[in-house]
Amino acid sequence: MKFLRQVFDKAKHNFERGGKYSKYFYLYEAIDTFHFSPNTVTPAKGAQIRDAIDLKRLMMTVVIAMIPCLLFGIWNVGHQHFLATGVEAAMGDKIRIGLIQVLPIVLVAYTAGGLVEVVFAIIRKHPINEGYLVTGMLIPLVMPPDIPLWQVAVASIFAVVIAKEAFGGTGMNILNVALTARAFLYFAYPTDISGEVWTYLGDGAKTVAGYSGATPLAVAAASTGSVVTDLSNFGAGWANEIYSFSNMFFGFMPGCIGETSTLMCLIGAAILIITGVGSWKIILSVFAGAYGMGLFLNMLGTNVFMQMPAHYHLVIGGLAFGAVFMATDPVTAAQTEAGKWVYGLLIGILTVLIRVFNPAYPEGIMLAILLMNVFAPLIDYAVVSANKKRRLKRATV
Repeated sequence: MKFLRQVFDKAKHNFERGGKYSKYFYLYEAIDTFHFSPNTVTPAKGAQIRDAIDLKRLMMTVVIAMIPCLLFGIWNVGHQHFLATGVEAAMGDKIRIGLIQVLPIVLVAYTAGGLVEVVFAIIRKHPINEGYLVTGMLIPLVMPPDIPLWQVAVASIFAVVIAKEAFGGTGMNILNVALTARAFLYFAYPTDISGEVWTYLGDGAKTVAGYSGATPLAVAAASTGSVVTDLSNFGAGWANEIYSFSNMFFGFMPGCIGETSTLMCLIGAAILIITGVGSWKIILSVFAGAYGMGLFLNMLGTNVFMQMPAHYHLVIGGLAFGAVFMATDPVTAAQTEAGKWVYGLLIGILTVLIRVFNPAYPEGIMLAILLMNVFAPLIDYAVVSANKKRRLKRATV
């Protein structure tokens, strides 16, 4: 590491003001600070609050929290491939298939979005920050395993330019960048990100009888008809038990790369909450909102979608992944403590409503979060205004 430090130090004068590569200074700085801690210090005078957390550590904590979802997703891509084709395979073979499919998506997302970040940093002459470390991982995790790589690149570029840089860069965006990338693909190329596209099969491969790559709600509609007679055994028989509640909780089902396993998402949630990076209030309120709305619809339900037991809503459609990694985005979420409860509850409620009343779009968590991103400032404004009114009332008594 000492040798690498010397290399950076010797090259630094070329990138400083007056150097022949001065316009690329922030690119140099980004690479330098990625490898080493910045050598800048805070002023010696004045009151200061010292904390070990900075943007880089914050973003790396989120990335670490996503690793369980990534690793499980790599295995599950291979597992679903062999399950669909009816071939017995060892764990190593499943991981190999998963790596072949998943790693290129991760690399393309980081490369395409990262290049846009570099270009904007050079043009605007501002430092390249670590914000894309998280976005570059989130985008692959919300993609189907067989998504065309060029679409990943286009979506990453679109999201960074439109949802982030157009608003001023990291910390200024009002929409979650990764969800914007997924929404762009859903509306621009729907056939490649909806329907039975959640399993990698390979050229010429055919699925065995009983296997389905559709979403749980689509399978429910086809399997149970209009009336559910046994809610305690709701998912029995769905595609040879692929969509049993336990399978959906552990993640042994088709879906986006990183969102099928509720268990892995909960492990990530524990990391975020323990480190203080993620808001437990938002996470809990999203689950509570979805569960409460599910119970309410159960009482009114006259069709299979309304009658789906409330706890099923918590393990399908990426709700857990959205609640843990998307809804808690510190930039686009509500900032007030009371506002976080309202924000999360509304996301959970809207997710279930979208699923139930628009079965063609079962993964309602994406639209729910994007919609609440827009209303988050209004929620905070209402909370702050209410607090002011209460304080003024006490002051005049």
